[in-house]
Amino acid sequence: MADLLANLQQFFEIVRYPAGSALCLAGAILCVIGTIGVMRFPDFYTRMHAASITDTSGASVILIGMALMAPDWLVVVKLVVVFWLVFLTSPTASHAVASAAHTAGLQPLIGRVGQKPDDDEGAA
Repeated sequence: MADLLANLQQFFEIVRYPAGSALCLAGAILCVIGTIGVMRFPDFYTRMHAASITDTSGASVILIGMALMAPDWLVVVKLVVVFWLVFLTSPTASHAVASAAHTAGLQPLIGRVGQKPDDDEGAA
C-alpha cells in the first residue's frame, strides 16, 4: 500500500506542471475568446453576457491551473480564496450592471422587452 502511495505521489509530481500549464493556457484562450465576443457582439446585453461568462470561467480555469503548479499549500489556500471571491462576485456584479441598465431604460437591439414582433407576413 505504501508503494502505491509513493507511486501516486511521483505521478502527481510529474503530471501537475504540464496539467497546470495546460489549464492556464486554456483559461487564457477563454479570456481571449470573450474579448473577441465583447468587441463583436452588437448590443450591451450580449456584450455583458460574453464578458461575465469568460470572466468567471477563464479566471477560474487559470486559478485552478495555478493551484496545480503552486509550490506550497499556503499558496493553494490563497488561490482557493481568490477563486471563491471571483466565483461569487463576478456573476453578482454582472447581474447588478445588467439590472441597472435595464432599469435605466436600455433596451436590447431585438426590441422592447415584452413587445410582440409585428406580424407583417401574416397580414398579407
